[in-house]
Amino acid sequence: MNSNFDRSISDEDVFKRRATLLQRLHIDGWLLLILLVLGAGSLFVLYSASGKNWDLVIKQASSFGLGIFAAIVIAQFEPRFMARWVPLAYVVGVGLLVVVEIMGHTAMGATRWINIPGVIRFQPSEFMKIIMPATIAWYLARHNLPPKLKHVTVSLVLIVIPFVLIAKQPDLGTGLLILASGGFVVFMAGLQWRWILGALAAVVPIAVTMWFFVLREYQKQRVLTFLDPESDPLGTGWNIIQSKAAIGSGGVLGKGWLLGTQSHLDFLPESHTDFIIAVLSEEFGMVGVCILLLVYLVLIARGLVITAQAQTLFGKLLAGSLTMTFFVYVFVNIGMVSGLLPVVGVPLPFISYGGTHLVTLLSGFGVLMAVHTHRKWIAQV
Repeated sequence: MNSNFDRSISDEDVFKRRATLLQRLHIDGWLLLILLVLGAGSLFVLYSASGKNWDLVIKQASSFGLGIFAAIVIAQFEPRFMARWVPLAYVVGVGLLVVVEIMGHTAMGATRWINIPGVIRFQPSEFMKIIMPATIAWYLARHNLPPKLKHVTVSLVLIVIPFVLIAKQPDLGTGLLILASGGFVVFMAGLQWRWILGALAAVVPIAVTMWFFVLREYQKQRVLTFLDPESDPLGTGWNIIQSKAAIGSGGVLGKGWLLGTQSHLDFLPESHTDFIIAVLSEEFGMVGVCILLLVYLVLIARGLVITAQAQTLFGKLLAGSLTMTFFVYVFVNIGMVSGLLPVVGVPLPFISYGGTHLVTLLSGFGVLMAVHTHRKWIAQV
């Protein structure tokens, strides 16, 4: 008995001595490397897309540094510790969305921010991108899977509440992403196929209802522009027409860094935010876009590996949802910029300019690190 105990202690001591600094800090080296590559690349592209605006580059670098710090801090917490605080986080997140509805800061025709003068201005809906999947993962992990109808119903209610509040801001793009993040958890929990088919059958009546009772005029116009951008080439169709022109003009190798004409001559609006991949495509061509997509693919693959290796149901559902939601971010942004999807205002992960968005995104990968690096400890308990 003592011999086995001494041997286990010895093995643990050996592991601690052999552990690298990254392992001791609960940091996944592959994730960190990929994130740093994307961060460096984003500053490189942003400098050109913003018209050589160093202020935006410095702000983006600061946000990236803050996000990496947040990811490292989050990685220190065990998933089961996170699970204890998920219900409170959900209540606080919904509460902040209600505060936005009542007394939020309005800019560019939307009320999405909470502004504390002289201190900070932030967008609470961004935090729900992590809180939402964590909440559904916490709830479903407490019950036997596959989930029963009542558990699916409760999950949908938890998802719809923040979605409605965010859609009213209005911010339909973020609302749909949060809807998807919660939906991925329900799907991975083992949703029965008859319910999935029923949901698909309900898409048409739901879409009709949203068109007449939910969507605002400018959102309807975005859909109509998506179907026929040439119908108003100097108005609502301008963005997508110029975006596709920038993408096409880049060719295979691109025009070269800082040599893009669509963005530098102000033909391409929002070139440093939602449409930044058009700038990248024009200056670095198809090769540059393929390299970026390859980096994204490696990042997603690493997230799926972490999901497969997760040793708790909560961790597996949460990691899988965060990874698949990240895929949706990339797919939707590239789809809307290239004219394959309606414009919904979704930034390109890590490349588009944005403070709260970047910090939240990196925090999500901090959660993935926590799920992965705490596996051995969980297995010993």
